[in-house]
Amino acid sequence: MHPSQARNARSIPIARPLISEDEKRRVLEVLDSGMLVAGRQVAEFEQAFARYLGLPHAVATSSGTTALQVALEAAGLGKGDAVVTTPFTFVATSNAILHVGARPVFVDVDSRTCNIDPQAVADAVRREKARAILCVHLYGLSCDMGALAQIAQETGAVLIEDCAQAHGAKFRGRPVGAFGRVSIFSFYPSKNMTTGEGGMIVTADPAVAARARVLVNVGQSTGEEYMYETIGYNYRMTNIAGAMGLAQLPHLDAWNEVRRAHAARFTSAFVALEWMLPPVEPAGYYHVYNQYTIRVPDRRQLFLAYLAEHRIGHRVYYPHLVPHSPAYRRL
Repeated sequence: MHPSQARNARSIPIARPLISEDEKRRVLEVLDSGMLVAGRQVAEFEQAFARYLGLPHAVATSSGTTALQVALEAAGLGKGDAVVTTPFTFVATSNAILHVGARPVFVDVDSRTCNIDPQAVADAVRREKARAILCVHLYGLSCDMGALAQIAQETGAVLIEDCAQAHGAKFRGRPVGAFGRVSIFSFYPSKNMTTGEGGMIVTADPAVAARARVLVNVGQSTGEEYMYETIGYNYRMTNIAGAMGLAQLPHLDAWNEVRRAHAARFTSAFVALEWMLPPVEPAGYYHVYNQYTIRVPDRRQLFLAYLAEHRIGHRVYYPHLVPHSPAYRRL
């Protein structure tokens, strides 16, 4: 394609939510009902998402960020607790740690997968006497959950999974979100499925689930109305978001297969390029490619200019480590 043609061609966005007539129909039903806040659609979505992961409990929230905060608090994390996590991700992960009064302990990542390095985690947990490990399945690839689960078992640290970018990803055949004491998902529009905005807390622990449900609902339990057992938050998911989730979830696996097919085509074309490092999928992992993230160590700016010229959506994920941000430098 000639550059002038490229400039006039239709742009390719980084992400585009897939919205069908089913989502529109379900959302209109909610609007017509007048029941816009948490209700039947949210409850059904919680049940469906829990079944998808093979877990007994799911609690819907207003976003992945609020899900993280509530999950940490429901798991008993609080003031002064050390939580080992990655510095190479979206800032919401470590922000949530700080919001509950805990202390993020940043450790290095594996250079191949960009996920948290298990040996670095083990060293930090023991050195800092950390109460929890908060791992992030970056770009749609699971962390080494075998190693992290073993570290948690040996040290007593609570294992928490941030699955915001990894809906449907697996480690040795088991879905991410099913390894930790509690895990979270995000349904932001750029995710593998969306509710517009929204999040989900999942767990096999009934006490964590019960605590999360109270915290999400302004601290009110299912007992007497307008009586509050704790200082909670208004982090409820709307019925509109729940309706969208019910429409999206049945398609998630098929959509992930399409992502994997596209990724395989990209990788087969890129693998011979000495100046580019495509993403990896180690044996026993099931990558769902929320982002197809490549590394171009020596030609980044040239390559970014090429993508811009051809109107191909692109972004550097992530240009800075979280602790290098001004807000974190001031801590």
